[in-house]
Amino acid sequence: MNLLKEYGIEFEGESLINKALTHTSYANENDVESYERLEFLGDAVLELVSSDYFYRKTHLPEGEMSRLRSLYVCENALFEYASKINLSSYIKLGNGIKEPNKTVIADVFEAVIGVIFLEHGLNKVRELFNKLIVPYIENEADFLKDYKSMLQEQVQTEKKSLKYKVVDESGPAHAKVFKVAVSIGGIVYGIGVGNSKKEAEQNAAKDAFSKQAK
Repeated sequence: MNLLKEYGIEFEGESLINKALTHTSYANENDVESYERLEFLGDAVLELVSSDYFYRKTHLPEGEMSRLRSLYVCENALFEYASKINLSSYIKLGNGIKEPNKTVIADVFEAVIGVIFLEHGLNKVRELFNKLIVPYIENEADFLKDYKSMLQEQVQTEKKSLKYKVVDESGPAHAKVFKVAVSIGGIVYGIGVGNSKKEAEQNAAKDAFSKQAK
């Protein structure tokens, strides 16, 4: 298998890596195990390696390190890394599914990280992180296009409630302007304005996310 060969990584046999590339639809049809357990492991490993990187390479406070870690291991980021190595072409899907969606591709990337950890250890994962992911960090790539999802993920970790509310609506029907407030645990953390409720919610989430990280 050529996956990750250019990064100096070869897999020991096919058992684990095949499992990492197996979607639940294929697993159910063929009575084999899917990537889900490996994804669980890979997610934790990737979080550790990224945390270690930001601790060693920066002198930022905890909140800012947490924000950056969220930025570079979010679904959009994982999907980008997976696309870079053409991961989607290796994923095994069940009948009727033509191609994996972004979430599946991101999850499988984490599963592959889990395999690398099991077969080669943490240092090999760190090597791949440095070669594949660090360039995005150094170029300050912004994967937070979906601030609502990122804020939701952060709030779930802290076990707080999240609510969006339109607080103002103005302008003619063809050019309305919406103002949305987002509250976390009953406290308003962000305000956003947009030409649609969706845009206003995203801007409110962006405002709240930046304040949560401080």
